[in-house]
Amino acid sequence: MALSIVTNVSAMMVRNNLNSATDSMTQALERMTTGYKVNSAKDDAAGYNIIDSMSSKIGSFDVAGNNAQIGIDMLTTTEENYALITDHLSRIRDLTEQAANGTYSTESLVAINAEITARLNEIDRVARTAEYNGMYLMTDDTVTQIVDDIRIQVGIYGDDSSGVTLEADLFSSATVEEILGDTVETLAQQFSGVDVTTTPDDPTKTAENASQFLSVIDAAITDIAGRITDLGAAQNRLESAITAIDTNVMQLTNSRGTMRDADIAEESTSYISAQILQSAASTLLATANQMPSVAVQLI
Repeated sequence: MALSIVTNVSAMMVRNNLNSATDSMTQALERMTTGYKVNSAKDDAAGYNIIDSMSSKIGSFDVAGNNAQIGIDMLTTTEENYALITDHLSRIRDLTEQAANGTYSTESLVAINAEITARLNEIDRVARTAEYNGMYLMTDDTVTQIVDDIRIQVGIYGDDSSGVTLEADLFSSATVEEILGDTVETLAQQFSGVDVTTTPDDPTKTAENASQFLSVIDAAITDIAGRITDLGAAQNRLESAITAIDTNVMQLTNSRGTMRDADIAEESTSYISAQILQSAASTLLATANQMPSVAVQLI
């Protein structure tokens, strides 16, 4: 290589190597401090696009999981209110069976009538006020009743496989008139055999009148049990969807980590190697910068 005062190729070569070592150090530092080997598109253009797509899907799956859990909460709220109604029906059945015995005085039957009336009114209150997020769950009121099926978005796409449908029948009316077929006042009198405005003339007839309604109450209890069973089946389906979502999120997260996460041991080794090269290049650059002075000495 010719000696030159103007052009110092050796210094340029050493400087390029110094810059390369510095870039490698900077990259290793970035990867170790962020924990990612792909921090921008320039690191891996194709990989960056795939990682970004995976991150978007993971976020969507998280939302889908929340949707499914909200659906379960809605069904659970409905089920718990049905449990209250079942408790009241069971007590009403006990009272009706007492009234059917034919050994109770008028005063006792009036007391039975009062409790039955109170419990029937409570069933009506529960049915008309049970709601979730402003949606009434057990009423046949034309304004508040759920009349359309409810779609729960449990997937990340817009197709049918990404949704679970909760049929409107799951939220049928549970008012006294709906499940027992009569008004509160009439039923209380029929179950206990007592009209609070008059007294029964024939205790035997009172007992018969009460006993025939045991089957009515049993039918109502069976009806509510069937509704709870349907709610449980719907909850199981949503819980299955959550399990599938968790599996997808886990697999996507694992794949994203494989592509994105930095190997700290590898990066620390690269950093130390680049640091040594940078130190050597710095020393040699000082030497290379002195080479034109040799040419000057020849003049």
